[in-house]
Amino acid sequence: MKYVVIIPAHNEAHYLPGLLDSLMAQSYLPDQIVLINDASADNTEAIMQDYTNKYARINYINRPSAKTHQPGAKVVDAFKEGLQSIKTPYDILVKLDADLLLPNDYFKVLLNVFKDPKVGIAGGFCYEQNEKGEWEKNHPMHNDHVRGAFKAYKKECYDQIGGLASAMGWDTLDELLARHKGFSVLSLEQLKVKHLRPLGSAYSSPKVARLQGQAFYRMRYGFFIGFLAMSKHAWNKRSALIFLGLLIGFFSAFLGRSSFLVNPTEGTFIRKYRWNQIRFKKD
Repeated sequence: MKYVVIIPAHNEAHYLPGLLDSLMAQSYLPDQIVLINDASADNTEAIMQDYTNKYARINYINRPSAKTHQPGAKVVDAFKEGLQSIKTPYDILVKLDADLLLPNDYFKVLLNVFKDPKVGIAGGFCYEQNEKGEWEKNHPMHNDHVRGAFKAYKKECYDQIGGLASAMGWDTLDELLARHKGFSVLSLEQLKVKHLRPLGSAYSSPKVARLQGQAFYRMRYGFFIGFLAMSKHAWNKRSALIFLGLLIGFFSAFLGRSSFLVNPTEGTFIRKYRWNQIRFKKD
């Protein structure tokens, strides 16, 4: 089973060497690694050049884009550009953030679970350092959710869901559509991925909350499921401002008749699936 890896990177000079070293130390090596220098202003490109010169299976491309952070769209657009440069046949498509460290047997274990034809998306669990420097699990969503920082897709699944949406919420929507197509999503707790830069306050700002609220609307959550999802999200952040931002985003998308990311049939499935998660309090 062959796999390829795509790594978008924006100003990741501090972390990228560690990830690439952990990739090249894998007991089962990738067939191709594509690095995307996404308008970095630091030493990221020089590092990519060094590793490209050192390893034949690594190549990189420069991508001019907005220098400001754009949750969702920016990283997905970079990923898609990297996908266009894949030259080798593959069975598994992997997206990685640049600020990770992987255990040496990560892909040996991961590819084994993809032998099950039902598995469409898989990954490990995220660990981050606490104030004492200890690595502890940070997985705030359901245990069958794979963090967007390290997603692996069976090619058939990726093709059937139509790729990734260039929008906030892409790493939830992909799993919902995969399940709609009959695939399962698997998180492997024995695969501990070290996330070196925890999600910052940018993901907890009212501005990002508005984008998330828009995403709930565009995924056809509807008012009832949308309200429950927004309430849970705000409760996890312990922030009334986040809840207000989510509401503003949702209703601005509704009033502005924003385009949907899914069709009506997919929307019906998503609402039913989300409701069952709420009813049975799935962790």
